[in-house]
Amino acid sequence: QVQLVESGGGLVQAGGSLRLSCAASGRTFSSYAVGWFRQAPGKEREIVAAISWGGSKTYYVDSVKGRFTISRDNAKNTVYLQIVSLKPEDTAVYYCAARSSGGLVGVVFTRRDEYFYWGQGTQVTVSS
Repeated sequence: QVQLVESGGGLVQAGGSLRLSCAASGRTFSSYAVGWFRQAPGKEREIVAAISWGGSKTYYVDSVKGRFTISRDNAKNTVYLQIVSLKPEDTAVYYCAARSSGGLVGVVFTRRDEYFYWGQGTQVTVSS
C-alpha cells in the first residue's frame, strides 16, 4: 500500500512559480511510477506530467512543456512538480498518483486508469 499526500499549492499571480510535492509512505515507493494530474472545475482530470520509478524518463502534456518539471527524490519518498510562468488556465486541483512499475525500467504511465494510488489533491489558483 502507498499513501500519497500533496502539498505546495496556493494562490499565485500569473507569471509566478510554485513547487508541488507528493510525499509517499511505503518502503517500495522507489519502484513506483508517478504521475501528476489536474482537474479544473467542470473539466476532466488530465495528466500533466509523469516520471518513471528511477526518474530516467519523464512525460509532459504539450500544454505544460517548458513550464512544468517533474522530478523525484526516492531517498525522501517524494516527487515534485516545479511550475513556472503560471497561467490562469493552470488553475485546478493537482493530484499525484502512483503505481508499481512491475519491474519495467524507464516506463511512464499517462492514463488515469493505469494508476492505483491517489492523493487528495492540492489547489492551485492563478490570478490574472
